[in-house]
Amino acid sequence: MGPVRSLRRSNPLTIVVGVVLCIFIFVFLLSPSSADSAASKARSANAASNPLSPPTSPFRKQNEKANGKRKPPPVVHYKMNNVTSTADPVGNRETILILTPLARFYQEYWDNLLKLTYPHELITLAFMIPKNREGNAATLALQEQITKTQKTGPEKHRFASIIIERQDFEPPLSSQSEAERHKMENQKARRAAMSKARNSLLFTTLGPSTSWVLWLDSDIIETPATLIQDLAAHNKDIIVPNCFQRYTDSKSKDVKERAYDFNSWQDSDAARKLGEGMGPDDILLEGYAEMATYRTLMAYMYEEGADINTEVPLDGVGGTALLVKAEVHRDGAMFPPFPFYHLIETEGFARMAKRLGRAATGLPNYKVYHYNE
Repeated sequence: MGPVRSLRRSNPLTIVVGVVLCIFIFVFLLSPSSADSAASKARSANAASNPLSPPTSPFRKQNEKANGKRKPPPVVHYKMNNVTSTADPVGNRETILILTPLARFYQEYWDNLLKLTYPHELITLAFMIPKNREGNAATLALQEQITKTQKTGPEKHRFASIIIERQDFEPPLSSQSEAERHKMENQKARRAAMSKARNSLLFTTLGPSTSWVLWLDSDIIETPATLIQDLAAHNKDIIVPNCFQRYTDSKSKDVKERAYDFNSWQDSDAARKLGEGMGPDDILLEGYAEMATYRTLMAYMYEEGADINTEVPLDGVGGTALLVKAEVHRDGAMFPPFPFYHLIETEGFARMAKRLGRAATGLPNYKVYHYNE
């Protein structure tokens, strides 16, 4: 074996180059990706400077005292004319507020949220959870997933901010099972409570920089990853996709689909006449044989293989997945917890928006999927 070459006889330049190369590799492996870095910078740029800032602005706690004195809260100017809601929300860096009334936590709902391709640093999530046993369980499960996503998850999955609120009133139903929720005799009380929850969530989270509000129910477990961009591309004041449900046929054992949300509809003369004969506190309900309205339901407008961008005008909308320009809510359109033209909650919202000159649009061939209990 030949003599071992002494380190002292090595070329000093070779050693220097080797050290520099090792440092470069070390830095490259530990540094965040350019996409993650850009997202992090965007969050820092949009961070609120004070706890009194709008809840949709992520707050980074800073030293509140200078020279031993508490800093006064800043005077902030918001130029509302600069807030846009356009067909190209990504290109215009428009902020999205996703609002979810959450009675039960479904892991599939959260997993689907993480798959949305809209830049997460432009998304704020907000939840309204009832104060009962099921609500407590949902809160714990939600917080666990938030911690995983916001603290240890990939930077691209992290949202600008997340807000959790608890209802200040008791839910009218003791059970949140699908069968109990859809009983006809429970609808007025249940949907009035849902309206209150939606309004509380909306009015406490809508910030001055919010461009779009996406109402997304906690049991919507499957949507296209481009849901926000797809709906916003139509540039409509209010737009709703068609909500379906997958199920296993009891006989063939095949996985099939069925229409789920019947609250998106076009009005009928029969429904109007029914309303004319009702008392001031009575409401019209859709999807029940006992109250035949003969409305044209978007749920049954779906055509296999047809254009997913086909639009239809609507008089009532469901709230399972509903994209609204923030300015519509700022104009005063909310979810009536009382009979409004004999309509309540999301259907009442569509009627109220129409009175404000804001039209609702449906996409019968664009589907999202509801959890099947």
